[in-house]
Amino acid sequence: MKIDTLLFDLDGTLINTNELIIASFLHTLEQYRPGEFTREHVIEFIGPPLIDSFKTVDPTRVDEMIQVYRTHNHANHDDLVTEYEGVYETIEQLHEKGFKLAIVTTKIRKTALMGLKLTGLDKFFDVVVGLDDVEKAKPDPEPLEKALKRLGSSKETAMMIGDSHADVLAGKNLGVPTAVVGWSIKGEEKIRTFEADYTLSNMRDLLAIVGDQS
Repeated sequence: MKIDTLLFDLDGTLINTNELIIASFLHTLEQYRPGEFTREHVIEFIGPPLIDSFKTVDPTRVDEMIQVYRTHNHANHDDLVTEYEGVYETIEQLHEKGFKLAIVTTKIRKTALMGLKLTGLDKFFDVVVGLDDVEKAKPDPEPLEKALKRLGSSKETAMMIGDSHADVLAGKNLGVPTAVVGWSIKGEEKIRTFEADYTLSNMRDLLAIVGDQS
């Protein structure tokens, strides 16, 4: 099987937004449920859409909590977002080799584009599918299907790469190979339970995987 299309999650996969996300959750939750949530609690919120996370906190105030979260997140974005070692070089090589690349994220498009621009990755991704582009978020395959359609690609030649169970499930639900990154904040033991087809210790590992199948 020849892989020519790579669908990437963004947060925790290509860019390190963990500290930004954790800080934004803690900032928000401290306003609405002071003293109840720790860093360990909010790590479990990383991955799913904000609406799903905040529904578990207070289903009557989800919209306002999302607004508080995003205001803090955008204001502190450039100070707290960093790059993962090896990501830029790998994506650049994949782009040069002619692979079709897309971002499939549970972030809204505006926030996703901020991270891509900050790290210089925006030049490699013509297709970005955000939360506001779909009816159903990952693990539903809809975001992946939209990305493939915009790229003019087929699922028979695609792969999904991410850091969360939702990413792997979305790939499985679509019927494409999946890879999970070993630097997920969820931890090595947790990511093994996702049962992805591949685990990457560095993004450069992806070059060998798609090379083997091409």
